[in-house]
Amino acid sequence: MQRHLAAILSADVVGYTRLSEAAEEATHHRLMSLRASLIDPCVREHGGRIVKHTGDGFLATFDSAPAAASCALSLQRALTAATADQPAALRIAFRMGINLADIILDNDDIFGDGVNVAARLQSYAEAGDVIVSEGVFEKVDEATKSLGFDMGEIFLRNHERPVRVFALRPGPGALPTRKIGESHAGTDARASIAILPFRVNSTRSGKSFVADGVVDSIIHSLSGHKELFVISRGSTLQYGQRRIDPVTVGRKLGVRYVMDGAVSLSNGRIRISTELIANENGAVVSADHYDGKMSELFDLQDRISLKLATTIAPHIRERELRRTLRKHPQNLTGYDLLLQARDLLYKMDADSFARAGGLLQQAMALDPSYAPPFTYAALWHVFRVGELGSPDPDGDARAAAERALAAIERDGNDALALAIYGHVQAFLLRDTVTAQRFLDRAIDAGPSVAMAWTMSSATRGFVGNGPLAVLHGEQGQRLAPADPYRFWHEGILAQAHYISGDYDQAIDWARSAVAHNPSIRFTLRTLAASLAAAGRQAEAASAADRLLLLQPDFRLTSYAPRCPFVPSILEPWIGHLRRAGLPD
Repeated sequence: MQRHLAAILSADVVGYTRLSEAAEEATHHRLMSLRASLIDPCVREHGGRIVKHTGDGFLATFDSAPAAASCALSLQRALTAATADQPAALRIAFRMGINLADIILDNDDIFGDGVNVAARLQSYAEAGDVIVSEGVFEKVDEATKSLGFDMGEIFLRNHERPVRVFALRPGPGALPTRKIGESHAGTDARASIAILPFRVNSTRSGKSFVADGVVDSIIHSLSGHKELFVISRGSTLQYGQRRIDPVTVGRKLGVRYVMDGAVSLSNGRIRISTELIANENGAVVSADHYDGKMSELFDLQDRISLKLATTIAPHIRERELRRTLRKHPQNLTGYDLLLQARDLLYKMDADSFARAGGLLQQAMALDPSYAPPFTYAALWHVFRVGELGSPDPDGDARAAAERALAAIERDGNDALALAIYGHVQAFLLRDTVTAQRFLDRAIDAGPSVAMAWTMSSATRGFVGNGPLAVLHGEQGQRLAPADPYRFWHEGILAQAHYISGDYDQAIDWARSAVAHNPSIRFTLRTLAASLAAAGRQAEAASAADRLLLLQPDFRLTSYAPRCPFVPSILEPWIGHLRRAGLPD
């Protein structure tokens, strides 16, 4: 057994499982061909040694950091050229990480913490890129440094101190614009998780809302951490109706972990059973049971949230976790009414919407100290103005602001309440300065709250900041990829692309939004304006006709004064709607 300083290159095929599922033998043959023709010769040429080939990657060592970096960049360029003629969906691409550390050699294999660090660094790279530790970056030449971008400090598993890392991009593409921890689902290096709807076993009917409440509480608690990426509750609802393999769900949603569970109720007692599953290999990370009286329900929820977060993101301190736990309701009946109302709210038909409003009123009256009923009551008034046609828009605007502010007074960390209050200020009251302040607070309080990002996107679009509107809209949409209310996230993202001048993207997202809910007026307006802006006149006229079927009394002269865009956006927007055929 020997020790010596070495640069360790860890490489991994991006999406290897997906590629193998699509074409197993072809993927294997292409990977073997790339190894023989490109990978092995390039490593030898740069003075390196392949320590091992894994099923979907390899590990190599070099005597110096510059040699390892030069090899990785050369490999990425050669691999890009060699696979350029292949369909994008089947193209093999690598992510790579390099670390400089003292390693142990034993029987032609290498060991040590530095090897683990290299492997973890590559998981932070995007396809075709190389992530290096600060120690490596300091030793490369200026030409290589010019390809780099400082990605900031990250915490690696089982390391108390953060590691500063840099991205090297070998191609001509733009360097990253976000530091690690700010990227999107799928490329995000944070621990990502989806909580499936829990099954309910009860001797009494009508108790499914208790299981929904357990899931909601866990998601709310986890969504307050920048170290975690938590898929929205709405995006997992469909998996409660038909049970499928949790690993399959995790792959569909692009997360590393899935939690499944069940709630059993009997004779005033409750048992919550949970399984945390690693999507990578289907392994059960932890399986737990929590027992108690029904009166202890909320304490049980807190215990589950604490254990879950500390399992998948070990560097989160319990003190920070406890900060994000929601204040518990004092009235179980009011809590049950809230859960029923929330379920009805997103159905978006008149009867369900009216019933949701009544249930929220009851929940607020039964437990006036509990924030969430006030939060959802504020959202109810926003939907009434924006989606269903309010008979009193000004009155609903004031009520929405009052309800959201009441929720914030009861729970200053309620990210959804902060977001709704900010959205009301911009969308209904035209105070975009206050709006942006509260929306930033919302994102800080709930980095995984999809509605906070999407509402922030809307406001950034209102003031004409197209690039930031797109960035925030993408984050909102990716946090809620299968949400029943996805049409709203997609519609706001379409609006953001329109404001940025990318009309093709705007059309694509607007079409998707309309397909998911053809009765929403603002998405049809966005589709009509984007098609007109792109010069697709016949399609624009068709979208305008569909809008007029939904809203026969629509007139630009009455709509324009209510539209929240700044003048520089409003003027061409109205012009494009007019060109689509909407009447003055």
